Amino acid sequence: MLRLAVLVSGGGTNLQALLDRIDQGKLKGVSIEVVISSNDKAYALQRAISHNIPYAVIKKKDYDKTEEFDQAFLSLLKSYKVDLIVLAGFLMILPLNIVKHYNNRIINVHPSLIPSFSGQGFYGLKVHEEALARGVKLTGATVHFVDEGTDTGPIILQRAVPVLYGDTAETLQKRVMEEAEWELLPEAVRLISEDRVRVEGNKVIIED
Repeated sequence: MLRLAVLVSGGGTNLQALLDRIDQGKLKGVSIEVVISSNDKAYALQRAISHNIPYAVIKKKDYDKTEEFDQAFLSLLKSYKVDLIVLAGFLMILPLNIVKHYNNRIINVHPSLIPSFSGQGFYGLKVHEEALARGVKLTGATVHFVDEGTDTGPIILQRAVPVLYGDTAETLQKRVMEEAEWELLPEAVRLISEDRVRVEGNKVIIED
């Protein structure tokens, strides 16, 4: 059994994509042990509640020192004995101690074809606004392992999505989610659960 912690900050549509695949029997041997949010008002928490999944909220401002927050966050994850951490719209940079402890066991979905429109400050609608401003014809989504940089870890899967005439950041965001993010994230989890993903340096090998 591959035990997941899914980290969220907002609506949780990528969390829902995972829940749907599990409900459909398409992610056999995968369980979501906990949903953790940086925002106590995140709708994603309602999705966890409706599936009887434990949830937790952890906010940096609730701790006097960064080191205390970092340790509390790591202890929370350890308490659920998770094998894989899934960042599904988690709008916080993970503490370094977590990245190191769960080396090659944290994945993130990013709404662009990395390395385009990625890195510090590129999240949410900002990614799609920049893609439209640049005039690209293709954008998409990427699922990658998380390392000590921002959107710099080994790439697992990518899918291209066309930019259409008349697109706004909102319409492009919706298309990227529907055609790429919601497909790629469950697929990456499935491949990892089947032990078919191997990391060599900064490259990912997907075995048949």
